[in-house]
Amino acid sequence: MSLFDAIDTSASGLTAQRLRMDLISNNIANINTTRTGQLTPAGNQIPYSRQVAVFVPRPSTPSFASVLGQAVGESSPGNGVQVASIQNDVQNPFRLDYNPDSPDAAKVAEQGLPVGYVRQPNVNLATEMVDMISASRAYEANVTALNVSKSMAAKALEIGKG
Repeated sequence: MSLFDAIDTSASGLTAQRLRMDLISNNIANINTTRTGQLTPAGNQIPYSRQVAVFVPRPSTPSFASVLGQAVGESSPGNGVQVASIQNDVQNPFRLDYNPDSPDAAKVAEQGLPVGYVRQPNVNLATEMVDMISASRAYEANVTALNVSKSMAAKALEIGKG
């Protein structure tokens, strides 16, 4: 693993956590959005659905050193992370509030939605705050790793000066 691989790995983590923070802020901004412009087949409003990022390891680019290391049984270090997709959270159901005066209230009953109820987004502020703290800490850890790599490169250059 070269010095630039370490910097590249940290940079991929920074990019991924920045995207995660953007999604969290978007979720918080839409915590009360009951109208997205989409309708169910019965004609009822579909509210905003919480979005989450799905991360996967980045595929490594084959090099002579990595192929040789695999041949002799050495494990290779990670190569960073990338975003596989941004998905709507389908595990948490929409909240239902009884408000028949709302323009977004169900006019026609359907599966899980009685008449007069409004579907609320499946965004939970406490969950979003915990995710935000987690993403912030991961971002800070990647910044620290990046700074250590830069420091090591600077020390190596000082050694080379003699």
